Amino acid sequence: MINPEDASLHEPSSNDPHWAETNFFGFYVPELNMNCGVYALFRTNLNVGLSTIHLCSRRAKAHWEAEYCDLQMHLPMGTDFDLCNYQLANGLSVKCTTPNMDWEVDYDDGEGTEIHFQYRSLMQPFDINDPKQDPMVAAAAEGSDFQWGTAYSGHFDQTGVFNGTIVLRGREIPFSCVSTMDHSWGVRAERHAHSMSWLHAHFSEDYAIHAIFDFDPHELGELRLTHGYVLDSGKVLGLKSGRGRTIRNNYFPEVKLLELQDESDKRYSLRGVAVTSFPWQAWPGVVGFNALMDWVDQEGNEGKGETQDFMGVSTLTSLGV
Repeated sequence: MINPEDASLHEPSSNDPHWAETNFFGFYVPELNMNCGVYALFRTNLNVGLSTIHLCSRRAKAHWEAEYCDLQMHLPMGTDFDLCNYQLANGLSVKCTTPNMDWEVDYDDGEGTEIHFQYRSLMQPFDINDPKQDPMVAAAAEGSDFQWGTAYSGHFDQTGVFNGTIVLRGREIPFSCVSTMDHSWGVRAERHAHSMSWLHAHFSEDYAIHAIFDFDPHELGELRLTHGYVLDSGKVLGLKSGRGRTIRNNYFPEVKLLELQDESDKRYSLRGVAVTSFPWQAWPGVVGFNALMDWVDQEGNEGKGETQDFMGVSTLTSLGV
């Protein structure tokens, strides 16, 4: 169960320098097919953080092919760091106005690019380690102990509404969308050895699906559900089973085919088609082969959402990339 105090910085479980705590706010500009990410990872035992900001409506194969990308490491946390109200030297400011529910986020690089938005949650945080919320954990289903190594020892996902404005080198772009954020804490190694597909499809404020899959980097195509939920008219239903398949262009996802079943036994068939690509390095040892996707479900409902297919750089080099 996620408690109000989980919005704040957690006490590290050890003095391991790899202890990490993260906030991720992923959103998009629907009219432009622009996929956007605001991310911060804090190494509490080292008193430093890193942050990545990216905006991409293109088929980017490298960071510099996107409209905007700012990756910075070794940002000082300073004294008395407050995860509910912090400012970083890269120009990012984050304020949690209601614990685990609502945030205000501002970014200004000082060179003409800014991001300003309010995030309003549509549900309580979904704790992937709580059997009362997650049927996969409750049933001890295959894969349900998946925590991305130990990085997701504490983790929740949450769907909400993003409203704000991007200023891209002087060009003002208002946006409003339904998307999904997350928050994690645990030991997260720099050398990354685990593969994961983190994805979501948003059809309206009343209907969204979020899922996390495991996959074998040597096979790439087949997906195995580890955690997820359906948001249906304000009610959150955990996913009890699921599988999927990814059709890729090199390592970038082009098509996702999903078969899911929620705790009420309702089944969902989803097809997602990529409209962007971006190789997000959340930190140096990992690549998220990301895409904003157009989704259609079994009833013909159309939506949008991101897929992030993570693989370690060391894994990719071993595969001969």
